[in-house]
This record gives sequence, C-alpha cells and structure tokens, in this order.
Amino acid sequence: MINLNRILATNEMIENQNLDIRTITMGISLFDCVSDSAKVCAARIYDKITKKAEKLVAVGEDIEREYGIPIVNKRVSVSPIALIAGSTDTDDYVIFAEALDRAAKTTGINFIGGFSALVHKGQTSGDIKLISSIPEALATTERVCSSVNIATTKAGINMNAVRDMGAVIKKTAELTAETKGFGCCKLVVFANAVEDNPFMAGAFHGAGEPDCVINVGVSGPGVVKTALAAVRGEPFDVVAETIKKTAFRVTRMGQLAAQEASRRLGVPFGIVDLSLAPTPAPGDSVADILEEIGVSSAGAHGTTAALAMLNDAVKKGGVMASSHVGGLSGAFIPVSEDAGMIRAVQNGTLTLEKLEAMTCVCSVGLDMIAVPGDTSAETIAAIIADEAAIGVINGKTTAVRIIPVPGGVVGDTVDFGGLLGYAPIMPVSKGNSDAFIARGGRIPAPIHALRN
Repeated sequence: MINLNRILATNEMIENQNLDIRTITMGISLFDCVSDSAKVCAARIYDKITKKAEKLVAVGEDIEREYGIPIVNKRVSVSPIALIAGSTDTDDYVIFAEALDRAAKTTGINFIGGFSALVHKGQTSGDIKLISSIPEALATTERVCSSVNIATTKAGINMNAVRDMGAVIKKTAELTAETKGFGCCKLVVFANAVEDNPFMAGAFHGAGEPDCVINVGVSGPGVVKTALAAVRGEPFDVVAETIKKTAFRVTRMGQLAAQEASRRLGVPFGIVDLSLAPTPAPGDSVADILEEIGVSSAGAHGTTAALAMLNDAVKKGGVMASSHVGGLSGAFIPVSEDAGMIRAVQNGTLTLEKLEAMTCVCSVGLDMIAVPGDTSAETIAAIIADEAAIGVINGKTTAVRIIPVPGGVVGDTVDFGGLLGYAPIMPVSKGNSDAFIARGGRIPAPIHALRN
C-alpha cells in the first residue's frame, strides 16, 4: 500500500527541486472506429476521444490541487492511425490528423499521439499513405504528434522506410519553415517502439493494450542531482544506492497519481514510466546530474559510464515502487530540453557523435537535435539508420527526433518555446551517405534475435 504521509514528505522535492508528474496520458483504442468511409471513420475517432477523455484534464487538475503534486501535461495516445485508416476510401490521411487535433482542442489536452505507422518489416498501403501525409498533417495541426517504427530486434531495419523518413523529415521542416521547422519537434522515428509510452512525441496506444488505459510519466532530475550533492566524493556504490532510493520516492509519487486518476476516471491503470525527463528550467537537467557525478561537462570522457550507471540505478529503484513499470523508463538526453546539454554543446564538449554513444546506455536516442537546414534527406536517413542499429543490436528502444532548421547554420540557436526549449544548431558529418541509403531493402535481424 502507498503511505500518503511518505508521499507528502516529498514537498521539498516538489517546491525546490522541480519534481513533477510530467504527464498523465490516456491511451485509447480506435479499432472500433474503422469504416470504409474516411469521413465516418474520422467522425468516430473524434467522438470516441472526446467521450473517453472528456474529464481527463479536470481530474488531473483536481489531483494537483488535492495532493500538491504538479501535473505538467494531460495527454492522449491512440491506436496507430495507419492501422485504423487502411480500409478507408481516401489516399490523404490529413483528415484523420485534423480529427485528432479537434479532439485534442475539445478536451483541452496538450498533445495527442498516434498519427503513427509500424513498418519495421514492410509497409502496407495504409502505412505508405500515412507516411506521405505526415508533413502536411504536422504543418496544419497544432497538437498532433507522429511516430514511425522502422526497426525491431526481431525484424531488423527496414531501410526503405528509413530512406522515406529522411525525406519526410526534410519536407516537414520545409512546410513549417516559418516556425524554424517546428513540425519536426512532433515527429519521432523509432526502433523497438513500445506500446505504452506516455511521453510525446512518440506515444501511441499499442494493439496489445486495453480499450482505454491510464499511463503516467514522472520526472525528477533536480531531485536526483540534489540527493547526489549530499554524497559528493563518495564511491560509486554509494552514488548508485542514492539514485535508487531517490528514484523509488519519485516513482511512488507517480504510482499515487496514476491510481487516483485511474479510480476517478474509471479507467484501468497501465504503467508508470519512471524516466528522468529534463526541462530547460535551471536545476532540472540530466547533464547536471552527470556533472555532479564527476564529469566536468556532458560529453567529457566518463560521460557514457556515468549515464549508464544513472540509467540502471533509476530503473532498479523505480521498479520496486510501482506495481507496473513500463514505457521507456530511464534517463532522457534531449538537447534542447536540457539546460546542461545546451551548455555542453555550446562549450564544445558535446557532439552528435558523443550523443550517439550515450544513446547506447540510456532512453531513448538522439532527441530534439537541431542541425543545419541544408542537411540532406540521405544524411538524416543515415543518422536514423545508425541509431536504429544501436537499438536493434542492443535490444532496446532508440529513436531520432531531429530538426533540420530551414535557413539555419552551425552556430545559430533556434527557440522552440516552452518545455521544448532552445537548441544550438549542431554540425553533422561532412561525409556522404547517398549510396548507402539508395540500396534500400532490409538489414537483417541480428543472430541473437533468434531466441525461442
């Protein structure tokens, strides 16, 4: 049982260390919205979301007031639209993105995820239509998020889809050039995507999930950093134990919020995602934790080892605090959303190559990275392929959320606002990957995938 007094003892963490519930996300299945008419299907999608999520924001705000726990976002994830729209009479799936956006505005949620396709082994006609609709969908809606899973450890990497997503990201940036390519902030390319991720922009409601479910994402980089300051200079054994104990307390608070939301909404509790998700706010940085552990700046030698220990200790501590842990659960390292990461890029210690190495040991991947606007679609696709390979070989989720800023050059800074923060434009390799991407086909699954 959760001891409320112990939960309320975390007030110091909430008030002074940026502890919050980052999101309560309601997952909604849309499989009963299928129709051969696009208009009927879109109407059913709108109706179901607005009915199921009608009280989501109000309940979240009630929990905030009653328990003093900040809940930053209230969100919805839905079944991958490519699976729902495949039987309809249209080639243009923007109509479904518009229905999602209207539903998000009606319910008052921050974002809605699930304009998605799963193409790790191949693409159906519905997948192709959805992927081709992504740039316009993200350019013409405000709250819709999109994701495409292009690889799994079991299937390998679909290089045709990798090639396509490089072009999609470029076009999305071009269509949202007035906002510095902001549409790309709402688009994630995955390897080994999970079905119960509550975090945007990559959330979707998997086919193995119930009709409706509540998933919660917690966050507390500032809490971990403060706890580690008390054991400065102590051996790594002590550091890891401190992180575990702190992660337990943070996750316990998430469990309380999840159970309360589940009870009040009459919707099953799914999982708590115990990820350390930073923000641009001072003191809410994963990079600051790494510096507290002992590296002078994120990207310095030792960073990957420190991050590996942090990620592992967070999972060990958090898994004991919740009956169901899921989602991505670990340490996020988005550049634009982490003041310490931004500082490390600006001082030259953190590069794209070092970030790639760091993604081998944390959640999730190359996230919120701004690159020059003239970066080619093939180079972006090759970056996706490299990151997917890390996920496939290591049996973990990896992802790419990259923004080729129209007109932007290395040294510029682009401001996306709010929790998305601002990002220094980072250089990419000057090598050419055109012939590599042109091959297409599939990179086969690794030998260790053959486990039965």
